[in-house]
Formats: sequence, C-alpha cells, structure tokens
Amino acid sequence: MSEIKCIGVLTSGGDSPGMNAAIRAVVRSGIYNGKKVYGIFQGYEGLIDGQIKELKSKSVANIIQRGGTILKSARSEKFKLHEYRKLAYQHLKNNNIDALVVIGGDGSFRGAKAFYDDFDFPVVGIPGTIDNDLYGTDDAIGYDTALNTVVQAVDKIRDTASSHNRLFFVEVMGRDAGFIAIRSGIACGAEAVLIPEVPTHLETLKAHLEPDNKRKKSSNIILVAEGEREGGAFEIKKIVENDFKEYDVRVAVLGHIQRGGSPTAYDRYIASIMGNASVKALIEGKKGIMVGYVNRQIVHVPFEKTIKHHKTVNKALLEIVDILNS
Repeated sequence: MSEIKCIGVLTSGGDSPGMNAAIRAVVRSGIYNGKKVYGIFQGYEGLIDGQIKELKSKSVANIIQRGGTILKSARSEKFKLHEYRKLAYQHLKNNNIDALVVIGGDGSFRGAKAFYDDFDFPVVGIPGTIDNDLYGTDDAIGYDTALNTVVQAVDKIRDTASSHNRLFFVEVMGRDAGFIAIRSGIACGAEAVLIPEVPTHLETLKAHLEPDNKRKKSSNIILVAEGEREGGAFEIKKIVENDFKEYDVRVAVLGHIQRGGSPTAYDRYIASIMGNASVKALIEGKKGIMVGYVNRQIVHVPFEKTIKHHKTVNKALLEIVDILNS
C-alpha cells in the first residue's frame, strides 16, 4: 500500500453536537503526522459536486465548543448510484486525496462501504449520531449532549406540570430506537418511557394513571420516542384523554433542539480521541472500518459488521423506570 499523503474529511446525514470537535481532531492529527487535510462540504453531495477545500490548523480554531458542523451536512440519494460514486472518486483523485474520513451514522457508513467496495479506497468512519444506534460503539458523538438537552427541557416542563397538575407526554427523537428516551427518562425521573422496541401496553399505562393509584403525583411526565408503535405522543394523548377526563393532558415535542447546542465535555472528548484514532488507523493501513469506543477503549469495527448488526436497547432499564417510581 502506498503511503497516505492527503486525507479528506466530511460529515454526512443528520448533524450531531461534537462533529466539529471530530473535524478539528482529524485536521490537526493529520497535519501533526505530516499529511494534508481537505474538508469536503455538504457531505456526499459536496463530494459529487467537488466542493473541496484544504484545511489548515487555524481553519479549525475555536470550533470545539460549537454545535453543528462547519463542513455542513446533507443526505445524498445520488451517492447510492455507482455513476455518482465514480464522479466523487474522480474529484478525490483530482485533488490528490488518497484517504477519506466519514463522520456520520448508519446511512453514511452504508455509503462509505459502497465507496470502499467500488474503488478499494481507504475509508474510515467516525460514529456521529444522537440516536446512538450504531453497532460497535458504546457511544456515538452527540448522544450525551442530546440526553442533557432532553433532561434540561423535561426539568422545565415538570415545573409547569406540577403547578397545574398536568400530564405531559414529551416526545423525543428516536424513530427506530429508544436510546434517547430510555436513558433520559431515567435521568429526569419520568413516570414511564415508551419506545419502539417494546409494544406499548395501554392498559398498564392507564392503570398507572388511575386516580386512586398509590403513586399518583401532582405531575406526570411520560417520555415517548417518536417511533413508538401507537403513533407517537399525540396518538397516545388521544387514547388517554378519552379515559381520563380529569387530567389536563399536554404534549411537548422537543424535536430538533436535541440536535443543537454546545457539545458536552464527554462528547468533545470522545470526538477528539476518535478523530485522532481515525487518522492513526489510516496511517497504519486500515480501511473499510469504523472507529468505535467500547469499554473506554478505541476499537476498529468493519463497516460490514456495524451495518449488518443491530444495536439493541437494554430493555431491563424499563423495569428500573418502574421501580424508581414505586
């Protein structure tokens, strides 16, 4: 394998807090090791269009604390087609880029694997998704910040819920996975957590809300992942309102505030060490892998494995939610 002299870096898919810290780490680690580093703007779409610019150390100054991504991000349907991946490959070769770091989630890594398979091009992925649903890493960049955002929001909602004896269904992100809902639910003392992985037992939920329930409180907060099987927070609200006229039931959808904000110390830390590890992996000749973080150690996981396998929620945590509200 020829020596890598120039590394490209892009962010793809949904943005997550800490992506900038990862970009910074890739750029400065690359320069430290005598490599040129180029930023690719607008994800795979930008790679297809040739939106490529060299990044210097000062290019990533004062970004570690910023949410979002300075490289911008996009989802690309074109990149699923070989003809557009070939065009992207040509743009890399025209800029003498001989390795690529992709920061993103499952869809981004599917694209990275296809690109690697097509051209045997050195690609290393860094997990960046608030959903934290990637197999092969304990935590993805942005997850911790999203959890803290949810907890802070729910704390404020509980203040008004207590003042008016209200029941709030708080909907959080998680179309296919309940990682945000279940961990933030425990952290903010939610009375129940509803996630896509487990059928919602409406009768159990209703029993919990009965007026003579020994656990009746001045406020009730139910966390609902957006992919919950009954249809989400608004659908659950309709069902509950019909049976419990005495409740003042409200819905709060936190939405995209979970994606934004200054990353937590933990997200900055893991983004930094994974960014450095991605450059090190490329220099050592690794390719077609994701750099993960398991048991506080850097690991290398083949794209095929992280895409093929499904990361599962620890359903026993739902029991903890129930126990702590007894």
